[in-house]
Amino acid sequence: MHERLSINSACFQGAGWSRLAEAWKVLGCRRVSFVATLLDGDPSAAATVIEEGDRALETICHPFLYGHQLDADEAVITAEQGKLARTLDIAAALGSRSVFIASGGRGAFSWEQAAERFSTAIAPCLAHARAAGIALLVENTPQVYADLSIGLTLRDTVTLAEMAGVGLCVDFFSCWMEAGLEQTIARAMPRCHLIQFADYVLGDRALPARAVAGDGAIPLRRLFDCALSAGYRGTFELEQMGPRIDAEGHLPAARRAADVASEILDSLRA
Repeated sequence: MHERLSINSACFQGAGWSRLAEAWKVLGCRRVSFVATLLDGDPSAAATVIEEGDRALETICHPFLYGHQLDADEAVITAEQGKLARTLDIAAALGSRSVFIASGGRGAFSWEQAAERFSTAIAPCLAHARAAGIALLVENTPQVYADLSIGLTLRDTVTLAEMAGVGLCVDFFSCWMEAGLEQTIARAMPRCHLIQFADYVLGDRALPARAVAGDGAIPLRRLFDCALSAGYRGTFELEQMGPRIDAEGHLPAARRAADVASEILDSLRA
């Protein structure tokens, strides 16, 4: 597997630490990531899996404001800040490079009002992350996740990151169809610490409708090349899930995707 690839635990939906450890071992990946809900039990399990496998932790996905919106009461925002601070502390202890979040939905706010609220709400967390040596990132999401995010295009997400002063996790699955994408990617790169990828087969309607990299319509080689040409020096992370992945099997699907991405990166001399 290419050294710039990371495999997110989301590729193995429902897996616990023992299954993740085995899958990451079989794949031979040295960079891994996981969702923060896996820390709800004993965080030391994460440390064991990372250290015993001689792996590097790339990022943790934290569910910021899940079940709430950006127009929530201040008490809700304060509680969410505390949860994120805990994840940041664990991330620092585990040697993670970053933590990424979705922004939270707008609620009754306009986009502009929601962006201002996000910027204010995330400010103390950003200071906490910087003190801990962790990059705090916001990701772009598909439009059907408007309850979780106001970053529903990459352009809007870059604007939000610039307003709030945070970094970017760019998800190619969520933005590959946008106009002016090459220019937006170039604009994003100074703040981009992580790029995620999967594929999409035209006509799929299930959610999440992700496919194995190389099986669908997303021009991954062109997008990888665009990011690299714009100066990206970070990791490309596989994040695929959904009915197609379940039907094939999580491990073989991840292996095929990693092989495709490795070939692309090798051909681009990344």
